[in-house]
Amino acid sequence: MLEACVLATILGGFFGIIFKKNLLMKIIAMDVMSTGVVAYYVLIASRDGLFAPILGNLKNGAYSDPVPQAVILTAIVIGFSIQALMLVGTMKLARDHPTLDSDVIEKNNTP
Repeated sequence: MLEACVLATILGGFFGIIFKKNLLMKIIAMDVMSTGVVAYYVLIASRDGLFAPILGNLKNGAYSDPVPQAVILTAIVIGFSIQALMLVGTMKLARDHPTLDSDVIEKNNTP
């Protein structure tokens, strides 16, 4: 059930990127899709074990892998920086054009 919710989040963001015409809505949809991908990665990585791989008196336990945590933190930081860069580009477009509709901007900039 959890996998279906995560997949719905990813697909909702993907279809938002494709079908929305407003650039801010496209940025929000990309953030939703990125959040779904991170949630899916955490869901898959959490199945290996329940315990952190530290020294202790637990023998033959199922340990979780710490590498996905580092990858997820990196993905979150990269996603945030990409989102900030897109928002700056959208601000520049908003200064040059009275609308953020991608079809109108594309029509005005086509020679």
